[in-house]
Amino acid sequence: MMGGGDVDRLIQLLSRLPGLGPRSARRAALVLLRAPETRLLPLAQAMQAAAHSVRSCHVCGTLDSSDPCSICSDQTRDHGVICVVETVGDLWALERSRLHPGTYQVLGGVLSALSGTGPEDLNTASLMSRVASGEVREVILALGATVEGASTAHWLQDKLAALDVTVTRVGHGVPIGGALDVLDDGTLAAALSARRPAQ
Repeated sequence: MMGGGDVDRLIQLLSRLPGLGPRSARRAALVLLRAPETRLLPLAQAMQAAAHSVRSCHVCGTLDSSDPCSICSDQTRDHGVICVVETVGDLWALERSRLHPGTYQVLGGVLSALSGTGPEDLNTASLMSRVASGEVREVILALGATVEGASTAHWLQDKLAALDVTVTRVGHGVPIGGALDVLDDGTLAAALSARRPAQ
């Protein structure tokens, strides 16, 4: 018992977050509880608002408080170029670099026999529909340089081969076994600028 049931529950919930173990959760709880009016209550209100308003975009699959999302509805973006990523975290990493002027498609995972993720589990229907509309010139496959990422990229390339679209893959800069959401902006910039036709 750290400070009663409510405090213990707060620590327990915080410790479930990625990167926060029990010790880090205790420190975070202390910081929040020392200034409840300026830290804890605004955080609780923001979390409650997000829980009620954030949803998955029906076009690209990202998380946003509007549907379609702010990226898909932005008319200044190049809707002729779609960057395919595995997760929303990957999308956020690419957006942070401010190098991709187009739109996105979040797959929600990659093909994996070990975890039982098949083609039917990926968010590809809207991608195929968008490409089939004829307005898309290029699809950038920005998947991690893992065995699963590579097999997903090959599968997508085969699916897109019948459609009139250029398919490219991110190039240099993404290390083997690396995930996009942990790369620095310079590495992401190199990977996007060095993309090449998929083979």
